[in-house]
Amino acid sequence: MGVPAERRRLSLLFIAVFLTEMQHQWVQAQHCVWYGECGESVKVPGKKYNCEYTGAPVPLPVEGEELLNELCPGLDYGNRSLCCDVDQLHTLKGSLQLPLQFLSRCPACFLNLMNLFCELTCSPHQSQFINATEIGPDPDPKLANHTNVLEVQYYIGQTFANAMYNACKDVQAPSSNVKALSLLCGKDAKDCNATNWIQYMFDINNGQSPFPIVPVFSDAPISGYDPMNNKTYDCTEALDDGSGACSCQDCAEACGPKPVPPPLPPPWTLLGFDAMSVIMWISYMAFLLIFIAAVLGAWFYRKRTIMSEYGPILDSNNPRSLNNDNPDQVDASCCETLGERFESALRFLFSSWGSFCVRQPLLVIICTVVVVAACSTGLVYMRITTDPVDLWSAPTSRARQEKDYFDSHFGPFFRTEQLIITTPINNTYIYSPYFGGSDVPFGAILHIDILHQVLDLQLSIEALVATYEGQSVTLKDICLSPLAPYNNNCTILSVLEYFQNSHATLDHIIGDEFYVYADFHSHFLYCVSAPASLNDTTLLHDPCMGTFGGPVFPWLALGGYDGTNYNNATALVITFPVVNYLNDTVKRGKAEAWEKEFIRFMKGYNNPNLTVAFSAERSIKDEIDRESESDITTIVVSYIIMFVYISLALGHIQSLRWLMVDSKISLGIAGILIVLSSVACSLGIFSYAGIPLTLIVIEVIPFLVLAVGVDNIFIIVQTLQRDERLHEEELHQQIGRILGDVAPSMLLSSFSETVAFFLGALSTMPAVRTFSLFAGLAVFIDFLLQISCFVSLLGLDAKRQERNQLDIICCLRLPDGQGENTEGCLFRFFKKVYTPFVLSEWVRPIVVAVFVGMLSFSVAVVNKVEIGLDQKLSMPDDSYVLQYFKNLSMFLHTGPPVYFVVEDGLNYSSLEGQNAVCGGVGCSNTSLVQQVYSASLISQYTTVAYTPSSWLDDYFDWVKPQSSCCRFYNSSGAFCNASVVNSSCVHCRPMTPSGKQRPVGEDFLHFLPMFLSDNPNINCGKGGHAAYSQAVDLYPNDTGVGATYFMTYHSILKDSPDFIEALKMARALSDNITQSIGHKVFPYSVFYVFYEQYLTIAYDTALNLSASLAAIFLVTTVLLGFDLWAAVLVSATIAMILVNMFGVMWLWSISLNAVSLVNLVMSCGISVEFCSHIVRAFSVSVKGSRVERAEEALAHMGSSVFSGITLTKFGGILILALSKSQIFQIFYFRMYLAIVLLGATHGLIFLPVLLSYIGPSPNKAKVFAANKRFVGTERERLLKY
Repeated sequence: MGVPAERRRLSLLFIAVFLTEMQHQWVQAQHCVWYGECGESVKVPGKKYNCEYTGAPVPLPVEGEELLNELCPGLDYGNRSLCCDVDQLHTLKGSLQLPLQFLSRCPACFLNLMNLFCELTCSPHQSQFINATEIGPDPDPKLANHTNVLEVQYYIGQTFANAMYNACKDVQAPSSNVKALSLLCGKDAKDCNATNWIQYMFDINNGQSPFPIVPVFSDAPISGYDPMNNKTYDCTEALDDGSGACSCQDCAEACGPKPVPPPLPPPWTLLGFDAMSVIMWISYMAFLLIFIAAVLGAWFYRKRTIMSEYGPILDSNNPRSLNNDNPDQVDASCCETLGERFESALRFLFSSWGSFCVRQPLLVIICTVVVVAACSTGLVYMRITTDPVDLWSAPTSRARQEKDYFDSHFGPFFRTEQLIITTPINNTYIYSPYFGGSDVPFGAILHIDILHQVLDLQLSIEALVATYEGQSVTLKDICLSPLAPYNNNCTILSVLEYFQNSHATLDHIIGDEFYVYADFHSHFLYCVSAPASLNDTTLLHDPCMGTFGGPVFPWLALGGYDGTNYNNATALVITFPVVNYLNDTVKRGKAEAWEKEFIRFMKGYNNPNLTVAFSAERSIKDEIDRESESDITTIVVSYIIMFVYISLALGHIQSLRWLMVDSKISLGIAGILIVLSSVACSLGIFSYAGIPLTLIVIEVIPFLVLAVGVDNIFIIVQTLQRDERLHEEELHQQIGRILGDVAPSMLLSSFSETVAFFLGALSTMPAVRTFSLFAGLAVFIDFLLQISCFVSLLGLDAKRQERNQLDIICCLRLPDGQGENTEGCLFRFFKKVYTPFVLSEWVRPIVVAVFVGMLSFSVAVVNKVEIGLDQKLSMPDDSYVLQYFKNLSMFLHTGPPVYFVVEDGLNYSSLEGQNAVCGGVGCSNTSLVQQVYSASLISQYTTVAYTPSSWLDDYFDWVKPQSSCCRFYNSSGAFCNASVVNSSCVHCRPMTPSGKQRPVGEDFLHFLPMFLSDNPNINCGKGGHAAYSQAVDLYPNDTGVGATYFMTYHSILKDSPDFIEALKMARALSDNITQSIGHKVFPYSVFYVFYEQYLTIAYDTALNLSASLAAIFLVTTVLLGFDLWAAVLVSATIAMILVNMFGVMWLWSISLNAVSLVNLVMSCGISVEFCSHIVRAFSVSVKGSRVERAEEALAHMGSSVFSGITLTKFGGILILALSKSQIFQIFYFRMYLAIVLLGATHGLIFLPVLLSYIGPSPNKAKVFAANKRFVGTERERLLKY
């Protein structure tokens, strides 16, 4: 009996204990952990602890119901009995202002977050998932009867935490071009997850939580607690209050599949090789087979018939014979007759004019001098354009118009002064965080000693004082200050802004004598992940935001790192943006004066631990000017060599005794002065017209006109030297006759070049157009001066020579007795050696094969010539900017900013206008922000690197009634900043369903100016003054919104192809946006005006050269007496020279740009000199066969062309190789050398061979006229020779 009784007692005791425990747990599930606020937090001043309270939930006072609905709109607590009072609700609202401003863009995300905090703060079921692990009495004697909650554990469902994180992980922070979690998680968004994000928000070190809240994650009950696992909303879900799903920009799941860039087109290949090379190789082989077969066939045919190749022509009975026995009849076609009459008219005109110039030299020379002086006087009005924008971008071009639009609405892009700092120290050291975590390697450039030295340098630059017109100029006078006048600190994009540009902050350490808990390492690691933070999460609690009021993104201030491991950086980048005053010469002068002082200081700066590459806005212009000055010596030496050669080579020296008589130094100098006068006239005439010059005009045109002019001078003088005066012919008649023979050839070349150059002026590229205008006029004026003034001077010099007067010293003369004229050495060489060799039967096929091979090769590589101009080439070899360019491509990790500009006219006050642009809830999936965001996902293809900063989306977040950002004084209506504590400040919009919607109509325009003037602060990070004050062009009196822009960055751009591709992709994107939203949007970046030319330069090159060739063909056809076939051969040879120029450009790494295009247009003109004289000499020759006619043309005209243009230019060009300027070495020395060599080889080797094969048949009318003209003269026998 005892045992069962004992058992019953034990059973009853067990049941009693069990029931008691159950009751305890039930009561526990219904009681609070805290209620109300008690004493101030010891660790977080300004924050209060919650009061311990384990009783039942307390009904919320009526005045707190509206606040509860605002903060916890989706939670139903029944009778509103809660574990929080109104003060706690106000504290909750204040603590959530920053997350609200950044996460409310995505309603589902923010609702889940509010759920987390509302359950923590107010839930009547607190005791189910909150455990107060530490409580303590309040130290304040007045609150001695209160107990503070000092630490709690918060049991959170892992499912809830993951769902909340997934709904928020893609939300963007538009003003910062980063994800919002980068600002709210204490680390970069990519390193953030559900666990560490919630841990960060509850960490006492974040400055918001007054006591530690330790989250415990589990979906299953743990330690008697049931984790909070409320319902969550996915970012793709709409909310019960009518809020829409999150936008694609803020919710990747709403976007569908990630855009995939189209595959790159495969290279064009045949048989595994480059298709163009294969095609040209096959074509060349086919040509060789056909050509060799034709040559061998012709040779066998001649052998079989035992007949001369030229028999039919020499046969006097042949109707086409030149030696027809009937001299009074000619069987010429109408076209041949017309050509002969035109030729005779030109010969008569020029003969009469030449005779007049020799007879009246004084009148001609005086008139010429007067005209030249009148034209050259225009040089007084000469303006030289050095602005790169004016040089490379036409005022009517799209890029130029878009730049002007941007500048007029938002102001010009700022001037940039930049340092790229590295260190010769290669040590990498390890930082071990005190609170755990893996070791972090730091590059040597981030060592604290190096950072102090860099800060010293930065502060020294800030302290620089320049002088402009007697006034002192400091950086503060010219720098960009986005928060002025409230904050006048200069914008300095430097990693030292994370430390407030202060040595003390850099040295700030929290620790004791044993350990360092936080220092600059931990602060740096936090700031690179949250650069806009005003309070880091370390024990330092130092701000990351720059002293100027804006964030410094790590990709702008660091270089040489991998991925986003900024701690591995090997370079620091410091940028000083300076306001660009385009239309204010005084302010611009101050900026340039300070930049000059900055450059002077940096050139003298020396630190063994730092290697500094630097550049200022004016650096490139300064270096180009210095380069031009240093190259003056090289250019002068080049011209002196050419002048000396011309002066000496013109003379035909018979013997040393007659050296000074036969010399033509004075005539050569006169010829050079005539060439220079033609250049001066051209410059003067266009200066009268107000057309500015460019450096290209000044550097290239004298070279061009000298080439053309010297060639003509040699032809006239050497023709006179080789000519025998006819019986009873006077000097003026002889020179007139000679001018009648050679002037048509000069007219042919000069007029062809003039027309070709003037057609080149149709180019849209200012540099090419200006060059073509000046060159065309200079060449034609040079021709006019040569057939007038030079002919008169030639007559005077001939008379001097006949009187045996010495050259230069005309008052002295030698006694009579000079022998007869003899042929010059060069002429004899061409006539006796060179011409027979080149035109020999076995050399001609080789010449054709070689030159066609060169052509085939050039055609194969013409599409491989690189387009663009490497900016490094514009600098001298010894320029400090070269190192800056090198470091720029090595270390920089982001490209230039790009602005997507929405032109005036879009109605932002309407929902339709807003949806077309914005990127938040309710915005169109094809809106501007959404399309740029989508492009940033495939930045390797689109070159758009980041999500755009959107003033419109930030404005919507700023104006929300839940936010503390938008407030105004109830009494005056003036704006009330979020940092102001004043009971008269009220929210801009009511907490009503309509108030929570986007502002439209008058509401939109009423609050927008407040947003654009609001400075961001710790209570409101969305203020738009710093980020957007210049992004919105408001109408006068704030009556409407005009043009606006949305800024992002290009990806890394290192060379010309990258920049060209970036421009193309940005335009393609903006055109697509324009089409989607039905309103004009265009992209703008500072480099677009310089690289737009390359989008069409291939087309422009083809058009310019084709137009020039067409002009040459037409002019040649007419001036060769309507000889169509001769014009075809001239044009074809010049076309070969141009194509071969592209081959040389590919071999010699010369890119296609405005400078090389100018040289190509010039080469087209110079090639006329090499070809037209030879072809005309061939066409007027009356020799019997093509080979003989080619021999005569090459011997007589070839020697003049060789001694004139070829040798003259060759000596001058070689000197250009000594230039310090890379652009001179590449685009002038290399291209000029190629022009001369290709022109000479084609004109003096290939063209005579070509004429010997397929040259035009003799014009019978010209032959008949020549027979009649020379009947009874000494030349009659030459016609039958």
